[in-house]
Amino acid sequence: MEQTFRAVNQTPGILIWRIEKMELVLVPEKSYGNFYEGDCYVLLCTKKVGGSLSYDIHYWIGSESSQDEQGAAAVYTIQLDDFLGSAPVQHREVQHHESSSFCGYFKQGIIYKKGGVASGMRHVETNSSDVQRLLQVKGKRKVTAKEVEMSWNSFNLGDVFLLDIGKTIIQWNGPDSNRQERMKGMLLAKDIRDRERGGRAEIGVIEGDAEKNSPLLMEALTSIIGERPAKLPSGTSDDQADQQQMAQVTLFHVSDADGEMKVMEVATRPLVQDLLNHDDCYILDQGGVKLFVWKGKRANKAERQAAMSRALEFIKLKGYPHTTNVETVNDGAESALFKQLFQSWTVQNQTKGLGHTHTVGRVGKWVTRSRTGGPDITNFIWRIENLELAEVDPKTYGYFYGGDCYIILYTYEVNRKKSYILYIWQGRHATQDELAASAFQAVTVDQQYGGEPVQVRVTMGKEPRHFMAMFKGKLVIFEGGTSRKGGSDPEPLVRLFQISGTDSTNTKAIEVPAQAASLNSNDVFLLKNQGTMYLWYGKGSSGDERAMAKEVSTVLGRGSFSAEIMAEGQEPAEFWNLLGGKAPYANDKRLQQVVQDHQPRLFECSNKTGRFIVTEVTDFTQDDLIEDDVMLLDTWDQVFLWIGNEANEVERKESVVTCQEYLRTHPGARDCDTPILLVKQGFEPPTFTGWFTAWDPTKWSDGKTYEQLKEELGEVTSLEIICLPNISSLSQKHLSDEDFQFIFGMSKNEFSSLPQWKQLNIKKKNKMF
Repeated sequence: MEQTFRAVNQTPGILIWRIEKMELVLVPEKSYGNFYEGDCYVLLCTKKVGGSLSYDIHYWIGSESSQDEQGAAAVYTIQLDDFLGSAPVQHREVQHHESSSFCGYFKQGIIYKKGGVASGMRHVETNSSDVQRLLQVKGKRKVTAKEVEMSWNSFNLGDVFLLDIGKTIIQWNGPDSNRQERMKGMLLAKDIRDRERGGRAEIGVIEGDAEKNSPLLMEALTSIIGERPAKLPSGTSDDQADQQQMAQVTLFHVSDADGEMKVMEVATRPLVQDLLNHDDCYILDQGGVKLFVWKGKRANKAERQAAMSRALEFIKLKGYPHTTNVETVNDGAESALFKQLFQSWTVQNQTKGLGHTHTVGRVGKWVTRSRTGGPDITNFIWRIENLELAEVDPKTYGYFYGGDCYIILYTYEVNRKKSYILYIWQGRHATQDELAASAFQAVTVDQQYGGEPVQVRVTMGKEPRHFMAMFKGKLVIFEGGTSRKGGSDPEPLVRLFQISGTDSTNTKAIEVPAQAASLNSNDVFLLKNQGTMYLWYGKGSSGDERAMAKEVSTVLGRGSFSAEIMAEGQEPAEFWNLLGGKAPYANDKRLQQVVQDHQPRLFECSNKTGRFIVTEVTDFTQDDLIEDDVMLLDTWDQVFLWIGNEANEVERKESVVTCQEYLRTHPGARDCDTPILLVKQGFEPPTFTGWFTAWDPTKWSDGKTYEQLKEELGEVTSLEIICLPNISSLSQKHLSDEDFQFIFGMSKNEFSSLPQWKQLNIKKKNKMF
């Protein structure tokens, strides 16, 4: 295996092999993204995660490949998995039904090519101009291009087509194709030009709904594939599974102890991690759209190696299409996609503070900078009073009452530009009228600031980290009551607060029932009556938690008196009397607190077809945020909705409903009160941009639109290089040296030095002689 996989190293990136005569042959990097329909391939993706490497192996099955080639690809996948210590996640990919993660490796698109090894087809070498093909481009996110018959019979009104004749590529955009599809078609054309032709091809664009604006290009197109028919058929929509279908998850235990495969249903949504036994293998069925095979670390080697074949048997047993996507994951090395199907997923050896570098590192650093001469930050808070906005006394900033709703305008400055976040905090005991008024008044404030603020709806008790960070460790949430004058019941004689947090960016005090049963050995509590405060340290609380609790106690004491500190087990009688007497409470000290392990994920959301569809964007970057889209960034403890400037009005209005639908139908049985942040293009806060590598703040002002990219191609290059008016009546000697060079890209002498067959082929392609 060392010889077979000699190309494998520790460098992040992808490697691709093709099955040729049952052997693995490395595919040149310049041909990445090109797949022959008659072949099978194995792809290895290596990523660096922290200080270690993670691997994904995909084996791709062409629609015209043989059973022997498919079997060989599966065997090599198992061998590569063994070679890498059984750490990789394995994926089975079938042509036209590839997973989002597979398509994510080829941002410019995948090209399906006719033929394969058996027919002597080789991967295109760079600068090859001896090409004649018509490509049908489909998809916005999962872009694929398939070679089709070079005839108008292949065209339709809904897709984008590329006529590739070597030194020239003509893009024809169907009238019903959208701008994003046209953009993707152009990027694919430029990729072919740059990667396969060494930049030596010209690109021309025809808009199918304005063909008369490109007469020369149309003349060239028709001269090659014939006269355009008066009518073309409508396009077909891409077949995608909706979110409701993807939410139907079922876990099965699979065994073949007596030689016959037996499938037993274990559980349905919501799934919990404890259902998985390390001694066994399981199949997780996601509504028939995708299958996951989980291999327990203590399952025997034969069972582990047979995992993929068991999945294929399961597909037959259930009557699912043979194209169903399959992913196998190893116990302890599960993919993010697999883990998010469970209600909770924890890493047993990972403690708080060691793993969540995204939130802690990025948000924490931003807040720290703001306090040390960085962005200028100010807050302004209103309370909903009589359904109108009433200013809150700055002296009470950080106090939130469960009977109120608040609007918080957070202003910060980056690169001398003011930016805004608008929080709508809704108390648990606020009236329906107040809840509605808070949403209405937020819109009013948003409009006063030119629609620039990022809007965040915060449900009481679900405050996101960046909200807590604003109050620098002095956030206090009262269970009920109101902060308005004369509108609150008398303050209770005794109040108990549970204080959680380890630094000024994640600390808050929440009021809980003043009784002993509310205590927990893992936390710090503050007990307060009219003249006394007790700070109670649970035996499982950390030094950081205790230090932050002291800070909060100064706020709750309002400077009039300090708290008496006590450790669990050393409480005076007065402490228990204030709580109504001793009572059992949670007192098991945690040995090691596990943290939730969820990676950020980006989705495109759409209900344009009448079905709610969520399409994941893998290995996402800022470039995946498209102006006419609504995108959803899920970081688990909060969800961002990014609204592109060109998103239609319906999408804008329904975006929050769309997000709530996403949470409601999530396979992991998500909390529907998860904070939702509405982010507008060009006004992204650091809490959003921090999830993207190398965020470019000038992209929206300096970035190029489809129209700009099209304009860059130029008017002249669009089509004098193929034909000139009545040029078919000319001969080689009638052309000036300058015209000849311009049309053919070479001098007359260079042309004359070519073999006769080559000259004839060039003449034939250009329809000139």
